[in-house]
Amino acid sequence: MKRMLLVCAIAMMPAFAQAQVLVDMTRITCGEYVALPPEQSRIFSAWMSGWFNQKTGYAWVDLNAYERNIANVKQYCTTSPREPVMTALQRSTSR
Repeated sequence: MKRMLLVCAIAMMPAFAQAQVLVDMTRITCGEYVALPPEQSRIFSAWMSGWFNQKTGYAWVDLNAYERNIANVKQYCTTSPREPVMTALQRSTSR
């Protein structure tokens, strides 16, 4: 949980980030994601969506698909808290 808070704090304060930060998305669990407060969850969801879309080569913005994907990922994560967020993304997103 502390790791998630650190990731979110870095994402919320880009002006203070002088060094490059590496985040291993494969290690963040669904339980950690679901436990985030709403504001941090919103920021992390946007960051996670952009990161995942870039990795999969998806270069379009579809706000309806974004909202649907976030809802699907959260639903998957509530039933599988030990699964990595990446697994939830791969299994529950649509284009």
